[in-house]
Amino acid sequence: MDAAGKPFAPACERNREPILAVLRDRFADRRAVLEIGSGTGQHAVHFAAAMPWLTWQCSDVAANLPGIRLWLDEAALPNTPAPLELDVGGAWPALRCDAVFTANTLHIMGWAEVERCFAGIGAALPDDGVFVAYGPFKRGGAHTSDSNRDFDAWLRARDPRSGVRDVEALDALAHAAGLARTGDVAMPANNACLAWRRDGAARR
Repeated sequence: MDAAGKPFAPACERNREPILAVLRDRFADRRAVLEIGSGTGQHAVHFAAAMPWLTWQCSDVAANLPGIRLWLDEAALPNTPAPLELDVGGAWPALRCDAVFTANTLHIMGWAEVERCFAGIGAALPDDGVFVAYGPFKRGGAHTSDSNRDFDAWLRARDPRSGVRDVEALDALAHAAGLARTGDVAMPANNACLAWRRDGAARR
């Protein structure tokens, strides 16, 4: 918690500027973004303030919505509607968005949830829609650093369903959902921003 009683994640403060640099490029021509797994809400208020041309729609499981509302209410931005309840493994609400963003969620979800997440994103995005995911990823089945290997072991000890995901496995899910990868940006602390674009040709 911060001094005002809002949920607070130090990692969000550390990574928000590098992520913003990617999103300014990828979302320059976007209008409505769905954030999956908004967590504390810190990213949402920072990105929505920096990119006022976007409507930034937060979403998360019900338990996290009160904390997100605290951040949104304090910021009082005109482009952050009330957060939506969204469990990616369940039913998705009807959404209007031309971009999706998520940070540090794919390694927390079980693989079945990751599969449903990509399917839901593919269904929600229109042609030319964009999906950007931030976090640690494996390449060709191998970790990119010792710290990511240790993090993966910690994740799996806590919940065997979780773990750092292979870029190639995510690309396969994206392809099945009609998305083709268009970006792969190295980020601090052995993380990356991956970007995919909705393209009917990706299904073939």
